[in-house]
This record gives sequence, C-alpha cells and structure tokens, in this order.
Amino acid sequence: MRFIFSLLAAFACLFAGDLDRFKDLKGSLDIVGGTAHIPVMKEAAKRIMRFNGEIKISVAGGGSGVGVQKVGEGLAQIGNTGRALKEGEIEKYGLKSYPFAIDGVAAIVHTSNKVGALSKAQLTDIFSGKIANWKEVGGIDAPIALYVREDGSGTRETFEERATNKTAPSQKSSVVNSNGAMKIAVGGDKNAIGYVGIGHLDDKVKGVTIDGMIPTQENASSGAYSVTRLLYMNTKADVSPLTKAFIDYIFSDEGQKIVIEAGYIPVK
Repeated sequence: MRFIFSLLAAFACLFAGDLDRFKDLKGSLDIVGGTAHIPVMKEAAKRIMRFNGEIKISVAGGGSGVGVQKVGEGLAQIGNTGRALKEGEIEKYGLKSYPFAIDGVAAIVHTSNKVGALSKAQLTDIFSGKIANWKEVGGIDAPIALYVREDGSGTRETFEERATNKTAPSQKSSVVNSNGAMKIAVGGDKNAIGYVGIGHLDDKVKGVTIDGMIPTQENASSGAYSVTRLLYMNTKADVSPLTKAFIDYIFSDEGQKIVIEAGYIPVK
C-alpha cells in the first residue's frame, strides 16, 4: 500500500511539473476550430485554469475552416484543424502548425442497422446518391439518409479523400457542423449514414468496417486502418508566452496523457 501511495505521489509531482510552466502567467487564450480537438483542448484548459486562476481559456468549435480564419485574422490565438494547412492559408496568414495527434475518421450508421461493413466503392456510390436504398448493400428496404459535414471541415475532407474517392456528396445530404452533431443526427435516424472522428465513437452509433478495415485508433496508429488524418494546432508565427506554454503543455507528459484519454494517438 505504501508503494502505491509513493507511486501516485510521483505521478502527481510529474504532472504538477508540467503545469509549472503556467505558474507566473496570466491572461486569456481563445481556441477555436476543428471539433475533433475539443475534448483535448477542454480538458487541458480545465487543468490549467484550476492550477492558475489568473488564466482564462475559452474553447469553441466551428470546424477547421473557422479555425484557420479566426487565428489568421487575430480573433483567436490557436486555430485547430483536422487537416494540414493549405499553401494559400500559410501564405495569406503566415501560420505555423503543430501536429499533436493521429485520428481516424469512421463511417457511422444507426446501431440497429444490420449493415456493418462496406467497401470504398459502395461508400462512394452511397454518398454520391447512386446507391439510395439500404437493400442494395444488404440492409433493409429503406431509403438511405445521408449526413455530411460542412465545407471546410477537416473530418469531411479526410473522409472524402480517403473513403469516397474525392466524390462530391449528393445534394440531398443533410449538413451538420460538428462531430457531436453528426453523432446525434445519425444516432437518432435508423436509416442514416455519416462519419465522425474515431475518438467520437461510442455505443450511440456503430462504426462501419471499410474494405475489411475496422475503425479503431489502434488500427489507425498501426496503419491497418487508412482513413486517417493528423490533428493540428495552428498559430501565428509569433505567439504570446501563454500560447507557447499551452502548446508545450499539450506535448508534455500530462498533455499526451490527455490526448490518449480522449481516444487519439499522440504525436510527440
């Protein structure tokens, strides 16, 4: 028992050391953008503000495009994206990227849907509208309800590039603006199909096996699942001490533990 308490104390000291970088700092930090990042950002912000009450950190979504725009225009200090910055974005805003996690993107259906595996060819035809009924892919005789993310979403870009051959979605698709909203939409519609970051998978929706690849973070990390992307924090080239401390914290031992607990694979 004494050994266990000593071990816990050692971990507490280790993580307290990771937070020590905020000891003499104060001010506010605004973080916006990709919604896949939110669990990591919010947990990090909570720990930092609990450690130092003179620091205020706000975390909001909006998607990767919003993250780029807000940080580029100086309306936020960190803009998160679920994709790499485009050359035009780098040139226009002078941004710097910090990839901190690997995430897979999974096709999802309602838990009652007996379709649990599809090929990329089938997914392409489903999202383009060519396949419009579940019976065409082994399901019940019911129309397929399509859900996609908004333009500028890193989740959408990754899914379309790696799962549907860059095919534009059907105009009959319903658009949602976050991973959370997608999960609610698909989880509430027994005929629905959509997609989320693998870190958002839970018992409310069912992840779809694609070409025999099972959507888990372990498979995304090993390369056994190829519908993957990096998650990025993006900033201006010159950052405040508080912004730098936050980024360093995400790459610290405690920050990497937060990344793992959120369901992602850390990138040191």
